[in-house]
Amino acid sequence: MCFRRLFIVGVALLAAACQTVQTTQPGAVGVDRKQHMLVSEQEIRKGADVAYDQELQKAKEKRALNTDQQDYQRVQNISRRLIPQTGVFRPDAPQWQWEVNVQSTDDVNAYCMPGGKIMVYAGLIEKLKATDAELAAVIGHEIAHALREHSRERISRAYAEQLALAGVAIATGASETTMQIASQVSAVTFQLPHSREQEAEADRIGLELMARAGYDPNAAVTLWQKMSKLSSGGPPEFLSTHPSGESRIRELEALVPKVLPLYQAAAR
Repeated sequence: MCFRRLFIVGVALLAAACQTVQTTQPGAVGVDRKQHMLVSEQEIRKGADVAYDQELQKAKEKRALNTDQQDYQRVQNISRRLIPQTGVFRPDAPQWQWEVNVQSTDDVNAYCMPGGKIMVYAGLIEKLKATDAELAAVIGHEIAHALREHSRERISRAYAEQLALAGVAIATGASETTMQIASQVSAVTFQLPHSREQEAEADRIGLELMARAGYDPNAAVTLWQKMSKLSSGGPPEFLSTHPSGESRIRELEALVPKVLPLYQAAAR
């Protein structure tokens, strides 16, 4: 009986703490799903800043941060074209404290932490022999995860699951320290796969971002075709958190006509 009371109290507190938010505008691709959040955006941003600084420090210690100036300039230039387009989905996003870096490693990977903290791994460029448009597809996809606050959503879901199991309140508005949040941001960035729903949203928004920035959206299709071929020798790290497959390629192909006019307008 006592456990049942605790569970009811926990659920009530969970409902009180949970916010239903619309993180982005739909854009031309029509992403309009509302999300349930238990953690504040501010908490996640602080944690992401710490987690990203930790990754930068590790790369510096290995002398692997921005060592190839050609790769670094390519990624910077592409990001500079993509970032202004984020205002279509979030008016505040172009003013985020964006950071863009390249890490020298053979890993085929890239990410964008909350608040616009981007890292591209050199292996993604070299092993895929990626064109600028294909890099724009990857970076746009990762930016989309940040715009949609998918890390915040995943951490909130984890809190909800813990609450359901324990039957006690674990989120009351000041739930975790910055270092604990930083650890959780790192976990969802590097270890845990995105849900198919989140991946579909990032595909759609990323495709629109690259098209508006003047990159041929068909490159998103060739990128994932290259990724699928590369995975035949053992999946690259990128695919551990970003599921691929023929169905994804078909979905991208079906989406291209929706954003092609945006690309054509930007390319004039």
